[in-house]
Amino acid sequence: QVQPVESGGGLVQPGGSLRLSCAASTSIVSINVMGWYRQAPGKKREWVATITNGGSTTYAPSVKGRFTISRDFAKNTVYLQMNSLQPEDTAAYYCNEGLVRWGKGTLVTVSS
Repeated sequence: QVQPVESGGGLVQPGGSLRLSCAASTSIVSINVMGWYRQAPGKKREWVATITNGGSTTYAPSVKGRFTISRDFAKNTVYLQMNSLQPEDTAAYYCNEGLVRWGKGTLVTVSS
C-alpha cells in the first residue's frame, strides 16, 4: 500500500529540537491538506499541525509557538520543526496525506 514515510525521530533532552520529515507518497501539489499527528503511550492519537495546499497552517494549542509545519515541493516533503521540546511531547508522530493515508510513524522521546 502506498503511504507517506516519516523520519527524523529520536531521543532529545528537554528544551531541545528535532525536525521530522514526511516523504509523501504522491505529489503534495495535488494534496489539499497534509498534517502531523501524534500518539503518546496509552493515549489517543491527536492532531498536531496542518498545512493546506495554499500554504495555510494551523496548530494545536499545545504546540503553537514551538512547532512549525512546512513543505518543500521540490523534495515532495513536509516537515515538522519542533523546538523547546518537553517530556509531554514524547509520542509516535504520524504524517497524514489528505485525511486519508497514514505513515507508520516515527518515535520522539524527550527525556534527560
